[in-house]
Amino acid sequence: MKAVVCQDAELSIAELPEPQPGPGQVLLKVLRCGICGSDLHVRHHCNHMGQLAGRMGYANFPRADQPMVFGHEFCGEVIEHGPKTSRKLRAGTRVCAVPFLRHGTADFELIGWSTRYPGAYAERIIVEESMMVPVPNGLDADQAALTEPMAVALHAVQRAEAKKNDVAIVVGCGPVGLTIICILKARGVRTIIASDFSPGRRELARRCGAHVVIDPAKESPYENWEQYGFVGTLPGLLELAIGTREKLGKLPLPWWQVWRVAEKAGLKPKRPLVFECVGVPGVLQNIIEGAPLFSRVVVAGVCMQQDKIEPALAINKEIDLRFVLGYSPLEFRDALHMIAEGKVDCSPLISGLVGLEGVNHAFTALGNPEEHAKILIDPERMGAELASMPRGAPLMAA
Repeated sequence: MKAVVCQDAELSIAELPEPQPGPGQVLLKVLRCGICGSDLHVRHHCNHMGQLAGRMGYANFPRADQPMVFGHEFCGEVIEHGPKTSRKLRAGTRVCAVPFLRHGTADFELIGWSTRYPGAYAERIIVEESMMVPVPNGLDADQAALTEPMAVALHAVQRAEAKKNDVAIVVGCGPVGLTIICILKARGVRTIIASDFSPGRRELARRCGAHVVIDPAKESPYENWEQYGFVGTLPGLLELAIGTREKLGKLPLPWWQVWRVAEKAGLKPKRPLVFECVGVPGVLQNIIEGAPLFSRVVVAGVCMQQDKIEPALAINKEIDLRFVLGYSPLEFRDALHMIAEGKVDCSPLISGLVGLEGVNHAFTALGNPEEHAKILIDPERMGAELASMPRGAPLMAA
């Protein structure tokens, strides 16, 4: 079969042996595959990623000099079942799948970052039957292929414990930030503030559901904290504490009992949710510096370099840091259904379509934030031409 192989940071078209599904596995025809920012990063920093994985006990990440086929954001069609499968989803069923495979009884592979199993930058792919989810409601393959990045965003929003009355600030409106905005909107969060230097990305953020869009070169996403009732300074916190104590002291009940009841009822200082979606050194410290007191910061941007923060400042402001990666099989299934049921609109993210021969060009094009957000691969598309799509326009099958 034809596939795009990455080796020593070079992308090339190759003919690979036809994949054969093993026990518990299923062979899919790849319909669409998204190009992920992680793929762009692994292309040039594969060994670093492998070292990090090794520190977590995962030894199967490829080296840069080993050939591998990217592609973990995909939608496919069932072709063939391997042995020891239930065959509940018949041939021809359109599915998405969590990109993990068993290799033996206690060994695992990451689809798209493996030397044993090609990813979905190919005509066909092997998946784990238990990880497949049928695509519901006749959802097209273009939007179904965005299930995986939407699951990442859903996990981040759930880790943030986002509620409708929260103020959510999304710093960085690349694909990660945009998917988080989509999920926040689907969850009914009433105030979503998006910040990015790129005019194109700011416009995309607006289309994805951001209520306020900010150019950080001109203003801070945190400067209107008083408008939302946040505590932004230490004197403000002391005034809140002392003032509350004085007011409760005038009541005919013990002030400490009233205070406890008020806290159980949720009457605590308001705090924004801040999603760090840039992954560049210095951004996290800038957030700690600028965000109001009690901010909950969810770090979704993957910074691959060492970084510095000032813990004492975060301590004094009681900043809550939460780091996120990936999702559960349930979150993956829920993300797909949210898309299929119209709760999440992925169409603004899809900016281009390319065949296997055009993947190299697509990697270059994704470096321009004004032109592209998410480029999809259609393995049946001929030629190297990249078809750019108007923002939010539905893609047509090639």
